Amino acid sequence: MRSIPVRPGRWAVLAALVVLAVVMLAPFVIVTMNAVKSPADYAAGGPLSLPSELYLQGIVDFWQRVDFGRKLLNSLMISGAVAILAVVLSVLNAYALGIGRVRGRLWILVGFLLANTLPQEALAYPLYYLSKEVGLYDTQLAVIIIFTAIQAAFGTYLLSSVLGQFPRAILEAAEIDGASRWRILWRIVVPISRPTLAVLMIFFFIWTWNEFFLPLIFLIGNDNQTVPVALGVLQGERMMDATMSSASALLGIIPAVAFFLIFQRTLTRGVTVGAIK
Repeated sequence: MRSIPVRPGRWAVLAALVVLAVVMLAPFVIVTMNAVKSPADYAAGGPLSLPSELYLQGIVDFWQRVDFGRKLLNSLMISGAVAILAVVLSVLNAYALGIGRVRGRLWILVGFLLANTLPQEALAYPLYYLSKEVGLYDTQLAVIIIFTAIQAAFGTYLLSSVLGQFPRAILEAAEIDGASRWRILWRIVVPISRPTLAVLMIFFFIWTWNEFFLPLIFLIGNDNQTVPVALGVLQGERMMDATMSSASALLGIIPAVAFFLIFQRTLTRGVTVGAIK
């Protein structure tokens, strides 16, 4: 049999990918090692030493100290609600802009693009004032509304360009059959665009999960705080040693990683669907 020659360039690419994987996984491995060390073990060996025994009391103490179960549920509720609502709102906006071709479409898309460039620091005071006026300050509903609007601005800009390339023949055939615009949206456009919508939903969930600045401002009550806010507040109060800090970081990372791994196939299929004819 004729052997396939291996080019040096392929080995170089493989080596570069291995190095990149090691660099990306190293912080997670170090955090995991320190999370299962005892304070004495950490003081004796430092952060890079292997644990001499499996010590889980730091994780237990952190869970009980911050009521991590409630914070985890808060983050799941807020991130899940934002992901679903932002995708629905993005679809409705993009359907009008990408397929409906409303007047001033270009300027509206420019407005959505500019909205994505605004820093959250510039939005903090106006949103704080409005939430106070309508009585939504220190409620999860306020955070859900804010991030739904922020994520939907990006989703609308992205989906408008996608739906702008939607096959017109399919839409015209549905109109000839007597389908209304609402029926065309939910029975034709949404099912065909499902991979793209799934990718958007995953990104919206992870982005909202990792948000810290605005939830820190709007969720001051302990019962409403999310996981990143709880971690930041407890770190700022200097109430944890190094091993408990590692335990808190590990518990904060695991849900997002688990969510990503569960929906990895959906994410991969949605990203590659446009490249396969």
